[in-house]
Amino acid sequence: MAYVITQGCCNDGSCVPTCPVQCIRPRPGDPDFTHTEQLYIDPKACIDCGACMDACPVEAIYPDYEVPDGYSDYTDLNAEYFEAHPLSGGDVPSYTRRVLAEGHDSLRVAVVGSGPAGMYATGLLSEIPGVSVSVFERLPTPFGLIRSGVAPDHTRTKSIADRFGDYLSRGNVSCYFNVEVGRDITLPELLEHHHAVIWAGGAAADRTLGVPGENLDGVWSARDFVAWYNGHPEFADRSFSADGNRAVVVGNGNVALDVARTLLLSPDVLRQTDISDAALDALSRSGIREVDIVARRGPEHAAYSLGELLALSKLDGISLLAEPSEVAAAPDHGRRHEILLRAADEAGGRSDRVIRLRFGLEPVSIEGSDRVESITFRRTDGQVETISAAAVFRAIGYRGLEVDGLPFDPVTATVPHDAGRAVDPASGEDVPGLYCSGWIKRGPRGIIGTNKTDATETVDSILQDLAADRLTEPGHDPAALAELLAARGVNVVDKAGWQRIDEAEKTRGSGEARPRKKFVALSDMLRTARG
Repeated sequence: MAYVITQGCCNDGSCVPTCPVQCIRPRPGDPDFTHTEQLYIDPKACIDCGACMDACPVEAIYPDYEVPDGYSDYTDLNAEYFEAHPLSGGDVPSYTRRVLAEGHDSLRVAVVGSGPAGMYATGLLSEIPGVSVSVFERLPTPFGLIRSGVAPDHTRTKSIADRFGDYLSRGNVSCYFNVEVGRDITLPELLEHHHAVIWAGGAAADRTLGVPGENLDGVWSARDFVAWYNGHPEFADRSFSADGNRAVVVGNGNVALDVARTLLLSPDVLRQTDISDAALDALSRSGIREVDIVARRGPEHAAYSLGELLALSKLDGISLLAEPSEVAAAPDHGRRHEILLRAADEAGGRSDRVIRLRFGLEPVSIEGSDRVESITFRRTDGQVETISAAAVFRAIGYRGLEVDGLPFDPVTATVPHDAGRAVDPASGEDVPGLYCSGWIKRGPRGIIGTNKTDATETVDSILQDLAADRLTEPGHDPAALAELLAARGVNVVDKAGWQRIDEAEKTRGSGEARPRKKFVALSDMLRTARG
């Protein structure tokens, strides 16, 4: 018997050090770790101890005899990985516990942003004796895109928040939620109270298509749409409606697949999730029955993961289709290609709800009078094709925003850095005490676990700089930070306040057999936080 890693693997590598025979690949530090779609277990080397299953924060690992029917392909996928990448002996990695350098008994770090990048940094730092961490988040609730970016039906993926919650509960971690750095407190002020500041604010903007009609009513950025249906308070006043039965999603990453799937999932499925009530009501009344996911390039360049494509092909009541001419000429990329060939063959019939994968179409304009009515593309053969659409979604990537006091590269929309140390682009020198992690560091790519590798590099840079005496001692004692914010009248939500919100949302959801029922109004969050 062996264990199998299935859909939902977060790639954070928590399982790797627990394996006594080191049969999980790729591992942090391996050449393909940063761009692998998931981790895999070698069925020939696995000794059936179950340690990996206990360590998995998103419950994506099963014994091979208990793999759910919908995940049966993953037994072969795990084995196939090792056919291409056989285990070799003598390469067992070493894991060293981090400690502060000799002569240093304390380190205070501010982490700005409580999404995966910020939480992994918090977890790594807070397990080091002598380190204290202050976590800053502009919303009253933590966890960033785990809360407001992961699709509602991906409940196992969202469960990584439980692991992050454990980090926040540690005694050496302080929470300053509902505090916006740059408005309520400045970066220089944070540095006055800490040895180092890690900016992990993510990528808060999205890329545009740059075509006429993009600002018509009914044209959404996927970022906004995902935030709206996840109950993000800054999007609570948005509303979704569609008069027709067809929508078009431009882009071919996992977010594009999330948008398409959420548009077509039945109300009964959505009702079991933490989707916002407004979104549940609007999507239940929506007339959308077909969604075209359109990519500029061919299938071989698709950015979505095999796991998400495989799941899309197995949705109950939703057919996955593709244009035969756009798929047949594509290079054979194994299982991805097999799925697309099946989608291009309608012999199995089709449901009344359809997701159609399209390739080789470049958007040139969006048409409509008061609101979107269609979108026109140029095909690779030079011909144009117009698709009627009651709604259009652009899902072509996120983009970082410039922050006052933080170096920024407008071309890459990231912070210039050296192993996580913020670098002044004018001088090429490190900015003392300033660090970065996550999307603002590497760009909007990778999955949840990618942020752990990212955070590890940044945390190690901080420890190296502390050991080299390159960090400035804080000019204030720890209590002064809370006093400063209180004097400015900032309504800080602390750890206890977030726990009240968390418990209240779960209680609200339990009465409807849902994991939680989120507050979407800031006033309700703050009222609940005050108890």
